[in-house]
Amino acid sequence: MSDFFWFSDAQWARIEPLLPTDVRGKKRVDDRRVLSGIVHALRCGGRWTDCAGVYGPKKTLYNRFVRWAERGIWEDIFSALAGAEDAPDRVFIDSTCIKVHRCAGGGKGGPLAHGVGLTKGGRNTKLHAVCDAKGRPLVLLLTPGNVHDCKVAQLCLEAMPPSAELVADKGYDSLALREWLAGRGTQAVIPPRKSRKIQYDDDAAIYRQRNVIKRMFRRLKDWRRIATRFDRNIKSFIGAIALAATVIWWL
Repeated sequence: MSDFFWFSDAQWARIEPLLPTDVRGKKRVDDRRVLSGIVHALRCGGRWTDCAGVYGPKKTLYNRFVRWAERGIWEDIFSALAGAEDAPDRVFIDSTCIKVHRCAGGGKGGPLAHGVGLTKGGRNTKLHAVCDAKGRPLVLLLTPGNVHDCKVAQLCLEAMPPSAELVADKGYDSLALREWLAGRGTQAVIPPRKSRKIQYDDDAAIYRQRNVIKRMFRRLKDWRRIATRFDRNIKSFIGAIALAATVIWWL
C-alpha cells in the first residue's frame, strides 16, 4: 500500500469542507478514495486506465478530475487554502516552461487558446507563479510558452494584496512594471539589464533568496503529469497544477 497515495486524516480534514456540495442525482462515490486516485495518477503520470483498482472505477477518476477542472474547483481549493494566511511581506515571481506531449495537441479552439506556444525548444506551455519566502505558491497562471514573463507579471500580482518587496530576475526589468509596483507601495528587487541607461540599485542579499521559487518549480515537476503536459484542455492542466500545489504545500 506504500506505493499508493492516500489523504491522511489531517489532510482530509482540511480539504473536505472545500468540496462542492451541489450534488445532483446519485450520491457521489467515496470522495476520499476518488481524490486519492486522482492524486496518484497525477504524481505517477500513467494513463487513467492504469490506476490501481483500490481507487475505484477508472472512468470515475477521469470524469471527476475533468468535470471539476472544467468548473474550476481544483483552482478554488488551491486559492482558498493558499489565501487563508495574511499576505507575505516578500514575494517572488518567475516562470518555467513545460514540454507539451504530442497527445496534448488538437484542443478545440487551437493551440493558443489552450496555452500552447511554439518556442526554440518545440511546443511549450509556460507556468508563471508567485510564491512566498517559504517557496509556497500563491498565484499560478498558464500562457503559451512564447509569452514574455513581463507581459503577465502585473496580472499575476493583481491576484493578491500588495507586498512590501517583489524579487524577480532581469526578465522583469521594465519601467512600466517598476512604476506600477511603486504605486502599490512595493519595492522592486530586480537587477537592471546592462543595456539600461539608468541602472537601478537592488539588494543583492535579498536577490540571492530567489532560489526559493526555482526549488518550488522543481518540487512541482516531481509530479509526472506536471513535468510534461499530457492534457489538451488548458483547464484540465491548470487544475492538475493547482491540485498538485495544494497537496505539496497547503495540506
